[in-house]
Amino acid sequence: MAGRRAIGRNVHIYNFAEPDKQLGGLRLNPSVTKGTFLTMLSILIVASGPYRVISRSTGDDLAATDEVLQPGHYDIRPYSRKDTISITDDPCILRIISHSSTGRDQSFRTQVRERDGKCVITGLINDEADSDEWSGFHAAHIFPLSSEDYFLQCGFSRWITNRTGERDTGINSCQNGLLMQSNVHEKFDGLFFSINPDDGYKIVCFDKDILGIGGKILDPVCRDSSDNRRASDELLRWHFRQAVLANMRGAGEPTFETDFPPGTDMMGEILNGPKAAKRMEAELFSRLHGYSTITLCSRLVAYGDYLRVKSTVIPLQLFMLIEILSFMTL
Repeated sequence: MAGRRAIGRNVHIYNFAEPDKQLGGLRLNPSVTKGTFLTMLSILIVASGPYRVISRSTGDDLAATDEVLQPGHYDIRPYSRKDTISITDDPCILRIISHSSTGRDQSFRTQVRERDGKCVITGLINDEADSDEWSGFHAAHIFPLSSEDYFLQCGFSRWITNRTGERDTGINSCQNGLLMQSNVHEKFDGLFFSINPDDGYKIVCFDKDILGIGGKILDPVCRDSSDNRRASDELLRWHFRQAVLANMRGAGEPTFETDFPPGTDMMGEILNGPKAAKRMEAELFSRLHGYSTITLCSRLVAYGDYLRVKSTVIPLQLFMLIEILSFMTL
């Protein structure tokens, strides 16, 4: 849903030089302090020189304190008239719920479960771990599996210290994972909350805090400095930046439907929704990740031939998928 993140905002951000033009905003939660807000702005704002943040209601400059931020309108004002203010154009990577389907993914899931044993956000322990029952718990990727190419292009592999060989990109390392309850995982992948490793690993919510996790601290079990499996601070920091961009810049990034009961036209809803091409690419990569595109294409073509023999009309989405995979093998 386009613009959904802007609903309920009660903090509004402006360039002092254009007081009627919003740069973005925030849906305030009690865990957001003045210091937290200034940290968020340092991610969002590109300035040619030092600036201050002024509350329109009081006229006071904000200081980086632990006082709770108040709702209102805030102006970003450079100290020098020669300096300029703008919003960063850093990319916000489209995320979807990751799907474990290959041997690499299964190893990731196993290692994250063994290290954490609980939801590291809510603290809920899996009392059935000894019988290998993990219903309701997900091994969540901090950096999305569907964007592995971008992970490599940006050199994020350097943040993974326990890779198993030169061909291991590190994206399926447990250092890129956290164990969460399934409903928490959905919120994490949607960038509705994040963890700031530079503020004592505090959890920051950007939406209505229905889970009651805002202000809590990421469980130490996943960040023991003596454990080479610990979650990467750099990847947590990257996720926090992404959450700021997704929720505070402009009207915010679009949100996506994830509930597709049997009989739902999932492909149709995706194609008619926001950022359809990017989301389709991410969904395909997530589900097909780790498999040979040649093998997949040959199987889909065979399935298409089977449908023709049965005089069945081939769904447009299946035809598109075959064409995409065929192109990928060229």
